[in-house]
Amino acid sequence: MRFMVIVKANKESEAGGPPDKKMLADMGKYNEELAKAGVLLAADGLLPSSKGARVRFSGTKRAVIDGPFAETKELIAGFWLFQVKSLDEAIEWVKRSPNPFPGESEIEIRQVAEGDDFGPEFTTEMREYEERVGKQMAANAKK
Repeated sequence: MRFMVIVKANKESEAGGPPDKKMLADMGKYNEELAKAGVLLAADGLLPSSKGARVRFSGTKRAVIDGPFAETKELIAGFWLFQVKSLDEAIEWVKRSPNPFPGESEIEIRQVAEGDDFGPEFTTEMREYEERVGKQMAANAKK
């Protein structure tokens, strides 16, 4: 099972200051532990929402909204992608993480949908398409 582990943003992360050396070292050590255990598939921190944008869809119309965005509780500061056997295992790994920020922090864990989660609507043709796209993504990652 794959799980996206989402580090929720806060005022400090949205201010755009870099993490201190200790936090970078602690996260580096944690990420190395995840990688050695075969759990870590991907991980990255995100720049503040002031460096981003949103695209709002309404039927066929598109509207671009430039950051920053006011509600930090709805924002993401970073993520990991884990490959584990269960939600319980993902939780145990997250509990071992350094606190991402001084004070209170929140990390959300969400299971990634797989083809079988979509039932019979996910046809053989769709599975083949997903496999082709997956191979292309892997090739892109090597560039």
